[in-house]
Amino acid sequence: MAGRLRIRHETRVGYPSPAGSSYNEVRMSPLTLPTQTVLDARVAVAPATSLWTYWDYWGTQVTVFDLAESHTSLSLTATSLVETAPPTPLPTPLGRTEIAARAADSRLTEYLAATSRTAVSPDLAARARAVAAGLDAHQAAAALTDLVRERVAYTQGTTGVHSGAQDAWDQQAGVCQDFAHLTAALLRAAGLPARYVSGYLHPSPDAELERPVAGESHAWVEYWAGEWVGHDPTNGTHPGESHVIVARGREYGDVPPHKGVYRGAPGELPQVRVEFTRLA
Repeated sequence: MAGRLRIRHETRVGYPSPAGSSYNEVRMSPLTLPTQTVLDARVAVAPATSLWTYWDYWGTQVTVFDLAESHTSLSLTATSLVETAPPTPLPTPLGRTEIAARAADSRLTEYLAATSRTAVSPDLAARARAVAAGLDAHQAAAALTDLVRERVAYTQGTTGVHSGAQDAWDQQAGVCQDFAHLTAALLRAAGLPARYVSGYLHPSPDAELERPVAGESHAWVEYWAGEWVGHDPTNGTHPGESHVIVARGREYGDVPPHKGVYRGAPGELPQVRVEFTRLA
C-alpha cells in the first residue's frame, strides 16, 4: 500500500541590521521517481519576490530568487504532497568486476571520487576494501554500513555542515549527514559508486492520520549495483515509504536545502522547522 505525506519545511533567518542584494537557491522540492510521486510542491518566500526554477546538473529542482530591497529577516516555506511506494526486493547485483568496468567509462566515475566531505585516510580506505573483499554489492554495502554504525554514535551537536567523513570516524559521533558521508566514502573506497541523498524521513510512520508530527530533514546514500539502490546508514535499513527524496549528489555541498549570499552584517543561525502529516 502506498503512503501519502504532507511535508512543510520552514526556514527563517534574522539579521541584526538590514540586509540587501540577497541571492538564494532552494532545494526543498521532492522529485517524482518510480518510488514516489509528487502531487503538489511549492515554495513561498517572505519578503515576497519573483521565483524561478531550473534543474541542476545533478537532476535536482532548484528554486532561485533575489531580494534587492533591504530586509531584516528571510523566511522560506516549502510545502509538498508526496505519494510514496513500499520498498521492493533488492535487484540482483552485477558482479564487482563488471561494476568496476562500467563505472570506469561513464558518469559513474563522479560517484567514485572523493570530495572534501567524503575523503578518508588511506588506512580507513584500505580497511573498507578489506571488509568488502569477496562480497557482492549488497553484502558489501551492508558490511560497510555495519562498520559505520559500530564506530559512530548518533549524537547531535558534535559536527557541522562543513564536517567530513573522517571527522565523524575520528570523533566516533555524528548525525545523518555524517553517516551518509562516511558510508559513501567507504563504498567508494571499496569500488562501489555511491551518491549522497538529501530528503525527508517521517519520524513516526504509524502516526495517526491527519496528525502533524515534528521531524527533520534526512540524509542517506544510494550505491550502484547495476542500478541505484538506496541504503539508510543512520537507521541500518533500505529506504521505504517513509523516505522522501529531494536531491542527490556527491555530497552535501551539491544538495544544500538553502544557500545564498547577501550584503550586510552576519545573520543569526537559521531556525528550521519540519512538519510531517500522514494522510494515507
